[in-house]
Amino acid sequence: MQPPAPAPARTLRFGANYTPSRGWFHHWLDFDADEVAADLDSIAALGLDHVRVFPLWPVFQPNRALIRPRAVEQLVALVDAAAERGLDVNVDGLQGHLSSFDFLPSWTATWHRRNIFRDPEVVAGQEEYLHALAAALAGRPNFLGMTVGNEVNQFSGPPHPDPDPVSPGEAGRWLERMLAACERGAPGRLHLHAEYDAVWFRDGHPFTPAQAARLGAATAVHSWVFNGTAQRHGRTGAATEQHAAYLIELSKAWAADPHRPVWLQEVGAPAPLIPPEHAAAFTAATLAAALDCPDLWGVTWWCSHDVSRDLADFPEPEYGLGLLANDRRPKPAAAEVARVAAAWRGRAHRPPARTTALVLDGGGGPAAPGRAACAPGGAFFEAWAVLAADGVRPAAVLAEAAADPAHLSARGITEVLRVRDVVRRPRSDT
Repeated sequence: MQPPAPAPARTLRFGANYTPSRGWFHHWLDFDADEVAADLDSIAALGLDHVRVFPLWPVFQPNRALIRPRAVEQLVALVDAAAERGLDVNVDGLQGHLSSFDFLPSWTATWHRRNIFRDPEVVAGQEEYLHALAAALAGRPNFLGMTVGNEVNQFSGPPHPDPDPVSPGEAGRWLERMLAACERGAPGRLHLHAEYDAVWFRDGHPFTPAQAARLGAATAVHSWVFNGTAQRHGRTGAATEQHAAYLIELSKAWAADPHRPVWLQEVGAPAPLIPPEHAAAFTAATLAAALDCPDLWGVTWWCSHDVSRDLADFPEPEYGLGLLANDRRPKPAAAEVARVAAAWRGRAHRPPARTTALVLDGGGGPAAPGRAACAPGGAFFEAWAVLAADGVRPAAVLAEAAADPAHLSARGITEVLRVRDVVRRPRSDT
């Protein structure tokens, strides 16, 4: 057998999800180029190299047959302003869902209520919209590519109060069609899709781990420890500080490419589970653990600027998640992100392989029926956390791949453990 190909050395990317300091994402309604420039200056001053930006779908496409030229021009102006400051840009198309608010155009709601994943006219409108944004930016060298939308899987089932039901097969075909529209608009860019963690944790959820880990140019993971992790393990528990690393490694269990890039596209320090005075320490620990994962594309912190207290009805944790305050002053967590970004600037990222893998039983198959075991409190999650606390650097492997020498070799895995093995494993502190 040939030795495994080494993981490619990548230059890590460090960025922020751009939340405007004035007006939040409602800034598209009265776009102010000077305010945007000042925001981007404050992001660039941290030494970051990219931003992820969020056009609001109803603002950009208020009618199925109308993609507003002026809105697209403003998006292009934002991308150009970012280029002037050395920042690359990823654009999320279908917004979709942001910070507990849904933004759907009126032609999908109430009297025009149609399933956003199934209705042929709605899907054709989405396809045209994503193509239009990608095509408008295709000539910009600092345009990284499109993300289909922000956590659009949350519309597909519980706990959404008015879901758009879809089957796994339909969800996969929808994703393929949206990604193809992005590729036609801007060939060869980094086009991907992104889901919230139900894709990894919820049995029966129609968006599947295999879709997340195989469709598009990279796998996106969004890491939020308010999902039960910090509640169970505390702010300094290994499961909490390594939650982002856990999702990165969990995603690789379903990847067909052993070195598929994984983008930690959202991660933040949510109060009160991570109190503000401990946000910098949590940030440092989270980044250290994530950067210990092979095949990491980069980290994009959520978010750039705090949500203004002048805006109403946000969940309390959303107001303080920024690296920068509303007056654009950096907060302590920003210093940690800037420090790590500076330390890695120009360096090749090739951490050693994670040679020990934990086996996920029931994770394979089209529906991934064993996903609940991967959620906080689940047997797989908790066993992974035990290994991480013991310094093992665990990877994850599906049961059907655990007996495949070629698969294990390609990933550098030399030891395979099952959950029951972890229960019996001697602890490092005994």
